[in-house]
Amino acid sequence: MDTRVRLAIDGPIATITNANPEKANAFDDAMDARLFEIFAEIAANRDLRAVIWRADGKSFSSGRDVGAIGTGAAGLTHHELMTRGHRGIQRILNLDVPVIVAVQGWAIGASFQRALLCDIRIASEDAKFMLPEVTHGVIPDTGGVARLFQICGHGVAADMVLTGRPMPAAEALGHGVVSRVVAREDLDTTAREVAEKIAAAPFVTVKMARRVLAHLSEHDVRSSMAEELIAQTFINKSDDFAEFQAARAEERSAHYTGS
Repeated sequence: MDTRVRLAIDGPIATITNANPEKANAFDDAMDARLFEIFAEIAANRDLRAVIWRADGKSFSSGRDVGAIGTGAAGLTHHELMTRGHRGIQRILNLDVPVIVAVQGWAIGASFQRALLCDIRIASEDAKFMLPEVTHGVIPDTGGVARLFQICGHGVAADMVLTGRPMPAAEALGHGVVSRVVAREDLDTTAREVAEKIAAAPFVTVKMARRVLAHLSEHDVRSSMAEELIAQTFINKSDDFAEFQAARAEERSAHYTGS
């Protein structure tokens, strides 16, 4: 069992902890697999009423561990890797209990998108959010852009996706990406208070309220994932992506053709 993603259960509340602070909680394939297992375990536990997802160290997650790309999924195509990832993270959408995310420091790339797929996001004052995929020649592909679009609208989502710029906590609060910003030392306590308040409500009421909210948003999220799967697979085989990689390796300007 990979201990870099941990699950602890305290009464009706489960806590997931990103526990790879030496790498700013960057995720590799093994951590992904453990995270998806944890969501399956939470779904099977009928005594739980709320989930907190937090992190040790300075950052919630710096995204993908680029040093581990290509090392943990021998024999799988890029399309198959994305399909596995989509199936795993969609377990969040299928839960009966809400997930509260406590974000400090950086939440980057897929990790930011995964947080967007959860129910409530609380940020510390030093939190920053970023989708840098386009600057690496690819697109965000974890479904979170659909939720970002729902929250912020086209303009803000396009700005973040197309430029890869960071969004600080105060701006995230203004756009509704997070619902609260608190001092770093109060982050875990606040997340626990929110979870306890939810856990104290009638379970069937919370479950039905979450289902109503899901009906308003999940169709677009799942549709976006399907579109991302097609688009990212095409990009991976495109002339422009090959040119992007070659230009970086050769330290020269790239010449893109749109194909």
